[in-house]
Amino acid sequence: MASTEVRFLGTGDAFCTAGRNQASYLVKGGAGTLLLDCGATTLSALKRQELDPAAIDAVLLSHLHGDHFAGLPFLFLEYMFETPRRRPLKICGPPETEERVRELFHATYRELAARGVPFGLEFTELLPHRTLELCGSLITPFRVPHQETEISLGFGIDTGRHRILYSGDTGWTEDLVIQAQGTDLFICECCFFETRVPSHLDYPCLQANHDRFGTSRLILTHVGREVLARQHEIGMEIATDGLAVTL
Repeated sequence: MASTEVRFLGTGDAFCTAGRNQASYLVKGGAGTLLLDCGATTLSALKRQELDPAAIDAVLLSHLHGDHFAGLPFLFLEYMFETPRRRPLKICGPPETEERVRELFHATYRELAARGVPFGLEFTELLPHRTLELCGSLITPFRVPHQETEISLGFGIDTGRHRILYSGDTGWTEDLVIQAQGTDLFICECCFFETRVPSHLDYPCLQANHDRFGTSRLILTHVGREVLARQHEIGMEIATDGLAVTL
């Protein structure tokens, strides 16, 4: 069976706690390379880990917070000047993704954005439970409780060989238990330890539900200062920037 590789580019929160990069994961499997979220530090993480930005076929955004999509303008610049790109870049995300990405590019590099990029940008709007094929993998988005009005998504990713669950940023929802069943890898956010909020997960909650997930491997990510300060008390695997997982 061919392998699927997941590279953890950024495993920190919006504050880059302990110098960690913001959310971003590279999934190599199916028929291409998928970038899962694109925080502002993504290009730096790719180059620090000596990974080729040109290898990315598509970007899959869980939601439109800066630490999950603000790295796109820098990818565009990379493709315009450093590693010229001609093939289209597919960008998939929740409603308003195209509008927000174009606004962000315009805000950061107005003249370049007005000129346009020399490669195609192909946007796809994702809605909960409407599956699509991307880079040879079947993507199943589901809504998670992170924002009050805008849609935040988690993703089931089926490469045809392996199944991955990505929680995105989320508070507790029973959908995590349902979606995790039979997965080879569950990439799960864990911002807090003591703090309880409805928009993010905390370690005691995950610990209480650990045996219900039915996944082969659970890795905590998007970690904040509370988690890192008490990591010696945590009995689950905590991701680090640069972690490579082969399934």
